[in-house]
This record gives sequence, structure tokens and C-alpha cells, in this order.
Amino acid sequence: MDALQSNRREFLKIFGTAAVIGGLAPEAFARSKSTTLTILHTNDVHSRLDPFPMDGSRNAGRGGIVRRATLIEQIRNEQPNVLLFDAGDLFQGTPYFNLYKGEPEVQAMNRMRYDASTIGNHDFDGGMDNMVLQFGKAAFPFLIANYDFKNTAMNGRTEPYRIFKKDGLKIGVFGLGIRPEGLIPKELFKETVYVEPLETANAVAAVLRNDKKCDYVICLSHLGYQYNDSTVSDRVLASKTRNIDLIIGGHTHTFLDAPVNVLNQDGLPVLINQVGFAGIYLGRIDLTFEQGKVKVAADSKAVEVKS
Repeated sequence: MDALQSNRREFLKIFGTAAVIGGLAPEAFARSKSTTLTILHTNDVHSRLDPFPMDGSRNAGRGGIVRRATLIEQIRNEQPNVLLFDAGDLFQGTPYFNLYKGEPEVQAMNRMRYDASTIGNHDFDGGMDNMVLQFGKAAFPFLIANYDFKNTAMNGRTEPYRIFKKDGLKIGVFGLGIRPEGLIPKELFKETVYVEPLETANAVAAVLRNDKKCDYVICLSHLGYQYNDSTVSDRVLASKTRNIDLIIGGHTHTFLDAPVNVLNQDGLPVLINQVGFAGIYLGRIDLTFEQGKVKVAADSKAVEVKS
């Protein structure tokens, strides 16, 4: 009898534990292990599909979508979890846009399998109807939380945020655009309503962190890196908000060799990165998630796109 009771206790110990483990959600396993995530990004590509010409200028021979696509695919082959984003101003800057109004740019991003983009001021340059036409060809969402398109042709064609799942991680991503007044002609942005970005960012980031239980929150921003006045920039955004982990920036064509840290309202670090313009660089940030903590790889940096 003692032997039977002993065996029964061992049986319950083993299979009772298995039952408890079996009842855990998959996310519980994901958060208990070490998971890596590589974030790639561009900004202000401005219709630069070809490399810069070999004319002896500073950027001669740099950039080009074929080289960028090759680099992205190489990283995807090396890393298990990759997300690819753009921070706006896909359009305007070369004859490709003058001739084709943005279609080659969007199709190239489709081929490279971008996960999302936000909207820059120059993306309005072909007019609202052209945005509808070209964005409609995208295989990825355009994320913008502070433009209200309700009374325009763009109504319902963007999302404020999207959540991406990678190996058990939930990555919340939202977009912010720059104030159009004084920057974009009224006839191009029409009845688009600009919503104050700091209030919007705090509200959306809180939803992603607290309601949606995201492990990491990213803002795709076309606000600009930094200004000498009170204009809201990425640095201001980081310091005046909560719940944002990373700001991928655009608009000011700022070259950052590596991400910078700015403390938020809770005294926690927010990463900011921006990689110039024209697709000369591909931003790369490598993260490791382990037991509720996130570590940024020391070698996270801008990768030059060249032959």
C-alpha cells in the first residue's frame, strides 16, 4: 500500500505539473525564453530608386533599391525575427515621381516586404487622389494616428496603429505626421485635420502597452529629430510621453550613426533613430527580450547601402 501511495504521489507530481504547464498560454513560454528581434528602417527615400550617379559628389554610388533589397534579404536570412518600417516621404525628389506619381516606390517596397510606413509631407505632393491610388497598391499599412482624414478621399485608408507578432512577442506600432499647415499646400491636404501629436502619442501608446499588452511600442514619426524652437520633434516626443520604447524618425534628414537615448516622463530611456535620406543607409536595431527586459545590441547602427 505504501508503495502504491508513493507511486500515486509521483504520478500526480509529474502529470499534475504537466497539466499546469499545458494550460499556460503560448505567450507565457515566449516571455520566459530569450527572443531576438531585428528592426530595419528607412526614411525620406524621396523616390531615389537608383544609386546616386558616379559624379564625384559626396553620395556618389550610394543607395539604390536593388542593393537595399539585397541587404534586407541577407539580414532576413541571418535573423529569425525581422520587422521593416519606413518613416515617410516615400515620394518626390527624382523624375520617377514626376513620371509615375509614386507607383514604382510603392511596388519596390512591396517587393522588399515592408511591414508598415507612416506618411510624410511630400507624400501629399501628387494630391489626395494620387495618395488613394498609390497607397491602394501597397501590400503594407500606412499608420498615422494624428491625421483625421474623415472628410477626405483618404478616409478609411490608413490605420492609427497595428500590432505585429513575432515569436510570441507583441510589437505595437503607430504613426505620427507633421503639421501640414505652412508646409503642404492646402489644395493638396484638403480637409485633413491635424491632431496634436503629444496627446495622441500618449493615448495610443497607453492603449498598446496597457490594453493590448504589447511587449514593445514603436512610433514611426515624421515630426523631425530636433528644432531650435518649441516645435514638437522626436526628442520632445520622447521626453513628454510614456510607454514608447523606440521612435523611428524622418523629415529632417538627420544622419544618426547609432540610436540615441532620451528619458521619458517616467525616467525610462526611449531610443530615437533616423538614417538621413534617399536610402543611403538602412537603420538596424537588434533587440533581445528576456524575462520582461529588453536589451539593445551595442552594435545597432546605420548600415550603408552600397555595392
